[in-house]
Amino acid sequence: MFAIRRLLAAAALGVLAVASALSPAAAQNWPQRAVKFIVPLGAGSGVDIGTRLFADKLSKRWNQPGVVENRPGGDALVAINSFVSADDDHVLLASPSSSFTHHPHVYKSLSYKPSDLQPIARVSNTILVVAVPANLPVKSMADLAAMAKAEPGKLNWAGTTGAVDFVFASFLKSAGLDMTKVPYRNPVEASNDLAAERIQVYAAALAIVRPQLQAGKIKLIAVTNTTRAPTHPELPTVKEAGFPDLTFDGLVGFFGPASMSKELREHIAHDVREVGTSDPNIEKQLTLTGQSFNLGGPAEFAAAIDDQRARMAAAAKLLGIVPTQ
Repeated sequence: MFAIRRLLAAAALGVLAVASALSPAAAQNWPQRAVKFIVPLGAGSGVDIGTRLFADKLSKRWNQPGVVENRPGGDALVAINSFVSADDDHVLLASPSSSFTHHPHVYKSLSYKPSDLQPIARVSNTILVVAVPANLPVKSMADLAAMAKAEPGKLNWAGTTGAVDFVFASFLKSAGLDMTKVPYRNPVEASNDLAAERIQVYAAALAIVRPQLQAGKIKLIAVTNTTRAPTHPELPTVKEAGFPDLTFDGLVGFFGPASMSKELREHIAHDVREVGTSDPNIEKQLTLTGQSFNLGGPAEFAAAIDDQRARMAAAAKLLGIVPTQ
């Protein structure tokens, strides 16, 4: 009987501990130590710069250090595996959702589950553009489609690992356009080859192609985002250009582990919004790195990611893609 009572008491304490961990009061007392932000991209990338801006402001608000750790490579799996294995509510993932929403359609078995990445806050949308060589005789998406139809298989497009690759390939198939995919591991190399006219089309983050754009070697004909880019308001969206199937928003934000409570995610999202709206320099700097400032809480961020996952599944089905790695 005494042993049973001890077990019941231990169980009760466990319930109380869980309740405490999930309580608003416990969330308000977070963080108790330094907070690490793991980034799947290299130093100097737009996501890295944005994360450092937020980490600096949040560390002052939290009175705890904010440490940014870059873990690039491995199709974002290096960073994600490091984040998931930590299973620590003081370790966050700062990432574009496009770094992982395509994973289930590429890898037969993954070392993590989608539920291991709990959305906390969206901070921005990566500006994604359709770029062509400066000398290519097209001025619009309609011109590009007409050229592709007139010369099937002649135009080359740059394919890089990730969700944008899926979207562009499925767009070509649904539009009945025949272009030849040239795979690249390094997006900068793809941008360089676009400038050299070795490829004719590249759908990519504005930040990747900006150096060649500034050099006058490439031009932009549209953005894939749902809204026009603040830095290039003259560029139509692909939907405005008559090609809605190519619409795609880059979603960038912070994620917590599966064990993180809803209350804590809401607490962190509130702090992200507070520092983001109180310092106009954050929006200015994000814009300069090819992003649109776009704050959103856990539910809104999760819904947008779910939509992107559904988009990836539809693209994979249309293209007949099955996991092979």
